[in-house]
Amino acid sequence: MAARPRRLRASRVLAGFGLATLVALILADLELAHPDPWLTLRRIGAGLAAPDFGDPGALAYAAALTVAFAICGVFAGAVSGFVLSFGYAWGPVRGLCIAVRSVHELFWALLLLGITGLGPLTGVLAIALPYAGIFAKVFAEYLAEADPAAARALPRRTPPLSRLLWSRLPLALPELGAYTLYRLECGLRSSAVLGFVGLPTLGYLLETDFRQAHYGAAAASLAVYLALILPIRHWMRLRLAPLWLGASVWLLARHPAPPMGDGALLRFLSDAVPAPIRAGDWAGLGPWLGRMLGEQALPGIVATLILSQVALALAAAIAVTGFPLIVTRVTGRAGALAGHLVLVLARSVPDYMLAFLILQVTGPSMLPAILALGLHNGAIIAHLMGRQGDAMTARLRPDAPRGLRLAAWELMPRLSGNFFALCLYRWEIIVRDSAILGLLGIATLGFYVDAAVQELRTDRAVLLLVVSALLTLGIDGLSGWIRGRMRITAPGMRKAEPEAVEAA
Repeated sequence: MAARPRRLRASRVLAGFGLATLVALILADLELAHPDPWLTLRRIGAGLAAPDFGDPGALAYAAALTVAFAICGVFAGAVSGFVLSFGYAWGPVRGLCIAVRSVHELFWALLLLGITGLGPLTGVLAIALPYAGIFAKVFAEYLAEADPAAARALPRRTPPLSRLLWSRLPLALPELGAYTLYRLECGLRSSAVLGFVGLPTLGYLLETDFRQAHYGAAAASLAVYLALILPIRHWMRLRLAPLWLGASVWLLARHPAPPMGDGALLRFLSDAVPAPIRAGDWAGLGPWLGRMLGEQALPGIVATLILSQVALALAAAIAVTGFPLIVTRVTGRAGALAGHLVLVLARSVPDYMLAFLILQVTGPSMLPAILALGLHNGAIIAHLMGRQGDAMTARLRPDAPRGLRLAAWELMPRLSGNFFALCLYRWEIIVRDSAILGLLGIATLGFYVDAAVQELRTDRAVLLLVVSALLTLGIDGLSGWIRGRMRITAPGMRKAEPEAVEAA
C-alpha cells in the first residue's frame, strides 16, 4: 500500500499565506487617489442619512426587474443544473459545468450584450449560465449522498434513472429546495450588480446617481435593495415560487427588448476566432498569443493574485474578530443581535457594489476592492463560524469563561479547523471576484476583458476569459489540495450557507 501523504501543519499554511500576504502588500497599490476623500465621505454620509425617494415609480420598477431577473435566472439555472446533475459523473458534462460556472455573471453579461443586446434575455442568461454549472455540481452531490437504503429495496433490474428518480430524489428534495432558496439570494445580488453593465436593475440607478453625485437618490436605491434582500426568507417561500415565477416572466416579457440582429450569434462566434486565423495567417497565431499573454494576461494575473491575497488576509482577520460578535455568551443577547445585524448587512451587499461605493471615496486603486472583498467574505465566514460557536456554548461546562476569554481560549481553538477550511473555500471565490472588479478600473484581468469588449475585439476578450477561468480553477485545485493535506473540511458547508440565509 502507498504511504499516506504527510499531514500539512496549520502553522506551515499560516506561514506560507503570511509570507504571500506580506509580498502582496509590498506590491499592492493602496494609494488614496481621491483629492479630498473626507469631503466626499461627508457628502455620501449626508445622503445616506436622508435618502431621496424622489421617483418612487422608477425605484419600484427597478426593484421589480431586479427580482424578476433573479427569479428567472435562478429558475433556468436550477432546471438546467437538475438535468445536468444526472450525467455529472460523465467527463464531458462535468467539464461543461466547470467551464460555465468558472466565468462570472458580469463577464457573461458583457459577452451576451453583443448577441442578445441590452434586454431581459441577457440578464436571465448571465445568471442562468454560471448557476447551471453550480446547481449541477451541488445537486449531483446531494443525490449521491442520499440514503441508499431505498434504492436497495427496488428490484435488481430497475433502470438506473428510475432508481434515481424514485429512491434518491425524494430523499434529497428538501435539501435541493433549501439550496435553491439560498441561490436565489445570490441571484438577487447578481441581478442588482448587472445594472453596472446597463441592465435596468437597482444597480443601474445606484451607479447613475453616484456618478452624478446624487447621494440621497443613491441611498434610496441601496435602501430598497436591502429591503428586498434582508427579509428574503419571509417573502420567498417554495410554495409561492410558481406565483413569483409567473409574475417575473410576465414582467420581463413586457419589458422592451432590442431585436437581435440577423446572424448575431454567428458573427460573435466568428469574431471569437483569433484575428490571425480569421485572416488566414496561421503563422501569426503564435506571436499574437505571445503578445496577448505577455502584455495583458500576465499583468492581469499578477494584479488579480496580489489583490486577492491581501483581500483573503483581511477576510480572515475579520472572521476571527467578527465571529464572537454573534455568540451570546461572549457579547450578551443585545450584543449578539447587533453583531448579527452588522454581519448580515456586510454579507448582503455584493462585493462589486461595495467596491464601487468605496471607490467614490478612495479613488481608483486596489484599496476599495480589497476592502470590499475582505468585508463581504469575512462577514460570511464570521457568520458561519459564529453560528457554530454559539451552538458549541451549549455543550461547554458551567464554569467555562465568558466574554473574550471564551472566544479566545475555548471557541477559536475548537473552530480552527473550520476557520481554515472556510477561508480556503472562499479563496477561489475571492480570486474569481478580484478578476471581475477590474471593470471598475483596477488593472486585474477584468480590466483587460472590459477594454477588449469596448474595442469590439471579441477574440481578445474570449482568450482573457479563458485565462481567468483557468486561474480560478487552478486556485480551486490548490485550495482543495491544501485542505486534503491538512485533512480538514468545512462540515456541512453547502448546508451551512442555506442555514445562514435562514438565520438572517
